[in-house]
Amino acid sequence: MKIYHIPCLEDNYSYLIEDESTKEAAVVDPVEPEKVLEAANLHGLTLKLVLTTHHHWDHAGGNEKIKELVPGIKVYGGSIDKVKGCTDKVENGDKVSLGADISILALHTPCHTKGHISYYVTGKEDEDPAVFTGDTLFIASCGKFFEGTAEQMYQSLCVTLGSLPKPTRVYCGHEYSVKNLQFALTIEPGNLKTQQKLTWAQNQRQAGQPTIPSTIEEELETNPFMRIDLPEIQEKVGFKSPVEALGELRKLKDNWRG
Repeated sequence: MKIYHIPCLEDNYSYLIEDESTKEAAVVDPVEPEKVLEAANLHGLTLKLVLTTHHHWDHAGGNEKIKELVPGIKVYGGSIDKVKGCTDKVENGDKVSLGADISILALHTPCHTKGHISYYVTGKEDEDPAVFTGDTLFIASCGKFFEGTAEQMYQSLCVTLGSLPKPTRVYCGHEYSVKNLQFALTIEPGNLKTQQKLTWAQNQRQAGQPTIPSTIEEELETNPFMRIDLPEIQEKVGFKSPVEALGELRKLKDNWRG
């Protein structure tokens, strides 16, 4: 399994997932279809599937166009009605295969949007899995609660995604890592791993490189939203339950101007 970043719009990422033995590929959130096809051609890949994380235009907005450019391509998403161009609805626990070696598991991770799907992707046994989290889990943060509650985000982030194997590589929908890590340090100023990751992320961006992927393990060490079970973080935001603390933490992040 190979994964390629395709920077789109201002700070979005689409991703190509390649099954190396067949050269078949899936694309996650192809908002700029021409760019995606160019990358697929460059690597000699045949596009078979679109994996849409959620209905927002900067993720699903290229689906109709890619269907024109690649006749017969299947478009997966959490809703036929809301996700533009969706041909195949997926629900929590549904599996899709790609090529000879890749299995894709749909995980319902609602809150940012009601039908938000994260895709957990496994290849050969010796390869670390990957998860494509759209706007639910960001490096060192989480998405805004546009259509859901703190309780849903807690379930999506800390239970569903937080229980994936620690080496799982995390590919999110936007390049927000530097700002997110700066905010994370306002919550845990003494977190050495967060300090180190911020320095690394700043260097990556200065070199024009992505800060993605992270891993589930790194997120459990540095992402305050995934560390909300810790009493010291709950105390910092003034709540004693993880769900209330998560809601408050998101409000603080919404109002933070770093």
